[in-house]
Amino acid sequence: MSEKKLARELGSNLERALAKAGDGDEMMVIPDELPILTLRNTVLFPGSIVPLGIGRPKTVRLVEESIKENGLVAVVAQRDADVDDPTPGDLYELGCAARLIKLVKASKDNFSVVVQGLSRVQLLEYTQSLPYMKAKLAAVDDEVSSPVEAEALTMSLRKTAREVLRLIPELPPSAAELLERVDDAGVLSDLIASNVEATVEEKQSVLETVELVARMRRVLELLSRQLEVLKLSNKISSQVKGEMSKTQREYYLRQQLKAIKEELGESDDAEDELADLEARVNESELPEDADKAARKELRRLRNMNPSQAEYTVARTYVEWLCDLPWNTTSVDKIDLKEVRDILDADHYGLDKVKKRIVEFLAVRKLKSDMKGPILCFAGPPGTGKTSLGNSIARAMGREFVRVAMGGVRDEAEIRGHRRTYVGSMPGRIVQSMKKCGTKNPVFLLDEVDKLASDFRGDPAAALLEVLDPEQNHSFSDHYIDVSFDLSKCFFIATANMLDQIPAPLRDRMEILDLPGYTQEEKLEIARGHLLPKALDENGLTESKCSIQDKVIKSIISSYTREAGVRNLKREISSVCRNVAVGFAEGKSKKRTIAVKELDDILGPEKFFNEMAQRTDVTGVATGLAWTAVGGDILFIEATKMPGKGALSLTGKLGDVMKESAQAAMSYVRAKAKDFNIEDSVFKENDIHIHVPAGAIPKDGPSAGVTMCAAIISLLTGVKVRADVAMTGEITLRGNVLAVGGIKEKVLAAKRAGVKKIILPIRCKKDLVEIPKANIRGIDFVFVDKIDQVLKAALIQGPKGKGKAKKKAISKKNGALKVAPVKKKAAKKKASTKKKVAKKKVTRRSRA
Repeated sequence: MSEKKLARELGSNLERALAKAGDGDEMMVIPDELPILTLRNTVLFPGSIVPLGIGRPKTVRLVEESIKENGLVAVVAQRDADVDDPTPGDLYELGCAARLIKLVKASKDNFSVVVQGLSRVQLLEYTQSLPYMKAKLAAVDDEVSSPVEAEALTMSLRKTAREVLRLIPELPPSAAELLERVDDAGVLSDLIASNVEATVEEKQSVLETVELVARMRRVLELLSRQLEVLKLSNKISSQVKGEMSKTQREYYLRQQLKAIKEELGESDDAEDELADLEARVNESELPEDADKAARKELRRLRNMNPSQAEYTVARTYVEWLCDLPWNTTSVDKIDLKEVRDILDADHYGLDKVKKRIVEFLAVRKLKSDMKGPILCFAGPPGTGKTSLGNSIARAMGREFVRVAMGGVRDEAEIRGHRRTYVGSMPGRIVQSMKKCGTKNPVFLLDEVDKLASDFRGDPAAALLEVLDPEQNHSFSDHYIDVSFDLSKCFFIATANMLDQIPAPLRDRMEILDLPGYTQEEKLEIARGHLLPKALDENGLTESKCSIQDKVIKSIISSYTREAGVRNLKREISSVCRNVAVGFAEGKSKKRTIAVKELDDILGPEKFFNEMAQRTDVTGVATGLAWTAVGGDILFIEATKMPGKGALSLTGKLGDVMKESAQAAMSYVRAKAKDFNIEDSVFKENDIHIHVPAGAIPKDGPSAGVTMCAAIISLLTGVKVRADVAMTGEITLRGNVLAVGGIKEKVLAAKRAGVKKIILPIRCKKDLVEIPKANIRGIDFVFVDKIDQVLKAALIQGPKGKGKAKKKAISKKNGALKVAPVKKKAAKKKASTKKKVAKKKVTRRSRA
């Protein structure tokens, strides 16, 4: 009950009671049997005059018949206010005999009746239940055990009541005067009890207390409690008024609005929202730590103004906790045959990767609680790394999540922002887990070699916890601030260059290389995947457009030169679009594309074999390079001009490649006599080495042997074979060291039509990973000295002193042997060796 309502009730009841007492009515005799009028949410006390609203049919009939007779009823409170048709067991045993003063019809089915409490009555026996209840009863008189104590309690009640009236300014001034006119202690205590703020149970307890002193003590206790509430309310009100700011004033008004809505029966959106949020927390089955954090934030939200910025932050945090898949997992497919069929249908080749996936599922079938693997697909663009992750997810029956790592330079992108920052959000890992809805998806971290770092941290370092099977079961995001299990995820990373990945991160992943495709593989991919997809995307069918294998081969060799098939897909789509234009213009005849039409559709050929043309002069050698887009061939050119022995290097070369050129030049000058090169050549000429294309940055030591061969070819006038390519690092002593990227380089040489490849002998092991079909038709020469490189690369051997000796180079059992052209020269050389051997034996025997 509000303060104003309490004031009005207290004043009006006092006035009625005292006015009635002043009328001098004679004491009414209470019959032994009376009808029972039940009350839901209040208790009637003797001496009180209160209006009651009635609407139940039984009660209406009771009131109408009682007024016609003597107007006397017994008013009894219900134990449970929700019971609509009470029985004797639902009522208290002690009530109040009352007189019906007035009956007013408020509406068709609702009445208002004014009753006056007369005396306490004890219900003895119910004599009637229909059409309304009647009961036999007996009046209960007050018992006074100590008149002096009753008088003292009367003074205390008056004093406390005066303070209550003083704290309620809405009361009329006559209320205090009327209170002083009540002399009877029982009447005073009953009047105060009927108007004090208390529950039905507490008021019923006062009504049932017959002993006057005990009753007055109970009433004084309730009144004192009401006084303390009023004092505290006034204190809070004065503090609020004295310290109220703009935000506090808005909160105060909102609280008033909330109270008004409650009185009107309207819902509060903020309360409804919190109730829904709490229901979500209960249904989410969060882990212990997450549930504890969520309920803590809910408690804060209930004590917070919805207009505050912190309210939205806390609510969003709880929503994130509820949205994460803490216990939701998808069921894996363990049918290995079906997995193989799906992988083979989506991708051609890639046997090593497919084998690894099948192995994982086989182990998963035997051990269901195993941790997910962490793979890294490394290879040039367009080889199917990203699409392979999607195929793996489909084969396993899991959700697929792709997160692009390219350009990410903030550590918070992985671990999230702390909630203290404005607009903070979880990291990409947690966001992706919410998006997929399961805790065991196939998680693709695309382009991890493109990660960057700055003053905001190193995201590659943040990935260490994500990709470590020993740590990711308790991954901690700064925003969520609760451990989340990532050990069930199947993590797959993709990269073009492994050198760009930090060593600690690379160590946590199992590297699977995806080499570039050969022409035969591209043809199969185009025939089985690219062409059907291009026809469908451009609204065509096989009955409208036909592209033969020879046309696809021409596109592969003349219009694309790449490790993957991305550009091949674009060119095939261009051909399909050209056909689609004809059908859109009304043509209906099937069109078969011919090779000669490619010039009109795709333009002139973009690529052609230029090895014979580029190496037709001295000073040019073909090298092999390894780039982020796969392998490629390099034509290293050397020329000389009059000068003072300077060495010029162009082609946007890096420091390592420049040092390789210096090493090659130093080796040639040191061995000039062996190659029949005069010293004056170096003193009177400048040498210029250029590596096309000049706009592309190049670096690395693998071009050392190629530069050396180009310089020797220039200075000796001997051409390098047009069908030979080489790679390897050179030392000042003429040793050839191993280099990387052998697989990509060999495939690039295959695409360029190279027939012979010179490799360091330590790189022989790298050829095992290349399918035999990809190296068929290539002659490999393994070397560890630069002399072996020159014998295999130059058209004829270097010029010696005197008459030049032509030599034919052949390969037998992997060893290089020089076969003399003239038999006499060979016999003379053999006899000379025997003489030298005899002299050595003689000297040893003499010693």
